[in-house]
Amino acid sequence: MAVSVSIVAIITSLHLIAFVLAVGAERRRSTAKVVPDEYDENTYCVYDSDASTAYGLSAFGLLLISQTVVNGVTKCFCFGKGLMGRGSSTTWAVFFFIFSWVSFLGAEACLLAGSTRNAYHTKYRAAFGVQDLSCATLRKGVFAAGAALTFLSMVGSILYYWAHSKADTGGWEKHRNDGGLGMTSPSYPENHQQQRTNEFEKA
Repeated sequence: MAVSVSIVAIITSLHLIAFVLAVGAERRRSTAKVVPDEYDENTYCVYDSDASTAYGLSAFGLLLISQTVVNGVTKCFCFGKGLMGRGSSTTWAVFFFIFSWVSFLGAEACLLAGSTRNAYHTKYRAAFGVQDLSCATLRKGVFAAGAALTFLSMVGSILYYWAHSKADTGGWEKHRNDGGLGMTSPSYPENHQQQRTNEFEKA
């Protein structure tokens, strides 16, 4: 299986868009402030935009699509004929397969957890003048970690696809063809010619 530029472009594009969305989600995290109600009897939490939740879920979906594409093309590393052989390409393919999945799962966990937490709004109120009312907000760095892991997932997926493609075109089946049929075919005309020469001498 040769490396397809279009597949690499799709994987790269989806990961980069997901990375940008994750960075945007980190910058647009929901914040809250405690304000009194109109009668000045209770205080409650007022939240601003939930844009980070939409950004985070969008990045989650794009990353999932990209991972599906690369594993669909490579048949999830399980069925490539060339991978029956041994070599450095197969070893690197195994390494980057594991690396891409670990970074992918880490990124998805951060994006999903961050989106869920960012969408949560404190529901209770407190008596007016109470200073310790807690407004639940997402802590800083969750989406940033998701963005970093998304970038690592992109690198791992591209290198895995490249190594898998190289192993799938240079493995056992190619060597079987070169070493088996390739070695026996050239000798057939020579043996046949020698047989005909012997028969002619007998005649």
